[in-house]
Amino acid sequence: MAVTLPSPAPSTVPPPHPAPEEDAYASWYGSVLGWTVTGGPPAQLVTGIRFDVLELPSDAGAALLRRPLATGPVALMGRRMRFLVAAGGAEELDGLLDWLEWGGVALDLTALGAGGRITAPVPPGHAVRDGSPRGAAVWLRPPEQGCEALLPALSGPGQGAGPGRVDAGPDLVRLVSAAATECHRARLRRRTPLRSAVAGPPSRAGRVSP
Repeated sequence: MAVTLPSPAPSTVPPPHPAPEEDAYASWYGSVLGWTVTGGPPAQLVTGIRFDVLELPSDAGAALLRRPLATGPVALMGRRMRFLVAAGGAEELDGLLDWLEWGGVALDLTALGAGGRITAPVPPGHAVRDGSPRGAAVWLRPPEQGCEALLPALSGPGQGAGPGRVDAGPDLVRLVSAAATECHRARLRRRTPLRSAVAGPPSRAGRVSP
């Protein structure tokens, strides 16, 4: 004799609702900047619409920020630093690296464009709440309304850089060139202590006692 079991009752547990500060963050990005926000918590900013992102290790990014170089907004997320560039800039990264003769070098320099997303940093004027996870995204150079018009981008026809003219090139070329250099330097600095440890203390052979 077949026994029919009752179907399980539908769950009455409501879905998690974002914390009030998360709602405030999303509202600020949407209403003040007009940026597309999705997901959460934590809220995510969609790339490829109003801006793209160059992402590199935080130690290389810190060195890049010390240069007298114009940048757009810059965010820090854990050990990664994110430089906002004009939409479409992510598609140019590989070609620029090849042209700048960095192609094939392991730089750990990447880009996010159409279809990507980043964790929304805490908006300017909002304190990082107690209990926030370590490495929460924060702005180092926060965005302002209309900042997209000033984001590093390739220049128009007749204004771009050519071989041997990187210093006179568009902002995106200068930014990528400087970022590649600092990524390479940071990688060498990380490897130097390891090499020293493997080599051991300097040899005393050949020294003459006084």
